[in-house]
Amino acid sequence: MSCSELLLAIDVGTQSTRALAFDAAGNLLDYAQIAYPKAYLSPQPGWAEQAPEAYWEWVAGAASQLWRQGKVSAAAVAAMALTTQRGTVVCLDEAGKPLRPAIVWLDQRRAGRLPPLGPFWATLFKLAGLERTLRQLQAEAEINWLREQEPDLWARTKHFLLLSGYLHFKLTGLYVDSIGNQVGYIPFDVRRQTWAPSRHWKSRALPVEHKLLPQLVPSGAPLGALSAEAAAEMGLRPGLPVIGAASDKACEVLGSGCLELHQGCVGYGTTATLITNSHRYIESVPLVPPYPSAEPGAYNLEMQTYRGFWLVSWFKEQFAQEEMRLAGERGVTAEELLELEAAKVPAGSHGLVLQPFWSPGVRYPGPEAKGAIIGFGGIHTKYHVYRAILEGLAYAIRDGKERIEKRSGVPVREIYVSGGGSRSALVMQITADVLGLPAVKTGTDQTSGLGAAILAATGIGWYPDVQTAVRRMTHSGAVFEPDPRSMNVYDRLYRQVYLNMYPKLRPLYRAVQKISGYPADS
Repeated sequence: MSCSELLLAIDVGTQSTRALAFDAAGNLLDYAQIAYPKAYLSPQPGWAEQAPEAYWEWVAGAASQLWRQGKVSAAAVAAMALTTQRGTVVCLDEAGKPLRPAIVWLDQRRAGRLPPLGPFWATLFKLAGLERTLRQLQAEAEINWLREQEPDLWARTKHFLLLSGYLHFKLTGLYVDSIGNQVGYIPFDVRRQTWAPSRHWKSRALPVEHKLLPQLVPSGAPLGALSAEAAAEMGLRPGLPVIGAASDKACEVLGSGCLELHQGCVGYGTTATLITNSHRYIESVPLVPPYPSAEPGAYNLEMQTYRGFWLVSWFKEQFAQEEMRLAGERGVTAEELLELEAAKVPAGSHGLVLQPFWSPGVRYPGPEAKGAIIGFGGIHTKYHVYRAILEGLAYAIRDGKERIEKRSGVPVREIYVSGGGSRSALVMQITADVLGLPAVKTGTDQTSGLGAAILAATGIGWYPDVQTAVRRMTHSGAVFEPDPRSMNVYDRLYRQVYLNMYPKLRPLYRAVQKISGYPADS
């Protein structure tokens, strides 16, 4: 490798696309970001769609903007890799043209007619008590909705791709994707890391012909070469190696340096997650597969809070108009002003405890889940509620950590925190106090992009394997040590209150859903 060469990582998120330039040591040299005018369009309540072509325009635009900024040169790019949001799907015709808008992972539409699994798999899920989970998964699957609601379009669909597969097609002209991107309602056999055979329950639950799906290659392996057309739009040279990366969360784990089961990667993004990397196939929830890791042949054990740090945005929009006004006047963010006040609230928010299930999950909690706040008294202000949100997310992370530990048999001893929430000292301290472990801030906020760059570096032979690349390219930032007094308060609230909330409230959530007629995540 040459010291003048760099790696280009493209990170296509839910709200923006970033083009990031990294050197061989994992240092972020410069990046360009394009925020979407709208994260998605909603032609009907609960729908979330976006034009596939718009994602490509943002990818090309972010790369072109990066070169215009003048800090790095397109001529120095040795290879590129792309990471994207998970679970967004695209239907293409025979010529590779989109047939409809992409269905974004936040979409809430549901299929009504669900494909049968057959007696063996139906009995197995019933005995495991996972019938409701299975029905929810099938109902949420875009494949089943399209088959039911848009049969003519489905019949014309010749390529059914995740967003990563579509963008790789735009980059290379090939229908190819990496194994590490296969996350969503698709018939992917995680254990064997290939498309599920026809007898597998996933192929029965999510029926789609294999010829509609892309060719799969391992993460860190070449997908193809940058086409002349794509190179012209991005300001790059034709033939540039395009290396397979992985989904944004999988790349986040890699960019945080977490390769072992005892290392927990906390991601405070739109979805809040606790992920550990395993070299053994382990189901953190029985009969619910783990995710493919960005490390070839490995798996990510993940517990997620679907509406993670979205809750901060929700609170701000609903209750912090004054802080938003002051933030504009002072040139700071509303979150900074909220945290200044929330930091004055003692640990435990004077007994206010929040369960952050504003949306249910397929893995955990169940499909009836709702959010809840208990413990209100006259002492409480909106800043107590704001702090209770941050504490509730940390409780959910701890719950996920303990569930993974129970299934894996390996205690999580190290915590690395990334995502937008990691920029907050208050969030970092609450995380350390609730988990009772030092919380280590990752060396860069752009861990997903760094994970993609690590795979690009491996794919072109800069490093012999992913493990070596991770050691050379990841770095740690500030460490937040747990405070013993806060730890004690949080431990008691977590064990005596938080863990009992969902079991106690679950029958009430079901009653609310039945009486109101609204789905759990409305």
